[in-house]
Amino acid sequence: MARDTAVTRQKLLGAARQEFAALGVAGARVDRIAERAGVNKERVYGHFGSKEGLFAATVSAAMDELTEAVGKPGDDVAAWVGSVYDFHRERPELLRLLLWEALSHGGSELPGEQRRADGYALKVDALASRLGIGSGPRAAVVLLSLIGLAAWPNAVPQLTRLIVGSRVEEADSPEVVRGAVVDLAAGLVNGIRGADAPE
Repeated sequence: MARDTAVTRQKLLGAARQEFAALGVAGARVDRIAERAGVNKERVYGHFGSKEGLFAATVSAAMDELTEAVGKPGDDVAAWVGSVYDFHRERPELLRLLLWEALSHGGSELPGEQRRADGYALKVDALASRLGIGSGPRAAVVLLSLIGLAAWPNAVPQLTRLIVGSRVEEADSPEVVRGAVVDLAAGLVNGIRGADAPE
């Protein structure tokens, strides 16, 4: 019975990811999600309580996948940024979910916010350790900036196409952008390390 419950939950999360990524919370329909998952609509409410609860669980599951896939920044921070870029390029649904979440919640507190903040705190600590700087606001902003470098080209592919597309072959664009993102990350990291080096 527990296995069936877990399977149903996973089916719902998979179907919800597609629906929410395409239409956001307001546009998504619980009946379409249930139909796509092949389960009764009442199962959505039994597992998640509401459409908003399902959305929060969908974002959380996608964030967990990202964390599992890329982990924390290691010794080669620029390579880590490249792996974040690759994740978002291969699975753009998470970025779409995050953009919808921003539109839905604005600046208000998110469901499960503390859990997510704690996960980012671990990444800030790891990055600060690699850069040899304190694990304070500066390290947090550097992490935010590195994630932005990796995510932005995939979050707004139309801008990537408009800005980069006319200068490279379309098939080469992702690798050109990835290479530049990794190079920029390496330059940022080296600049911080150099600025903090003892005289």
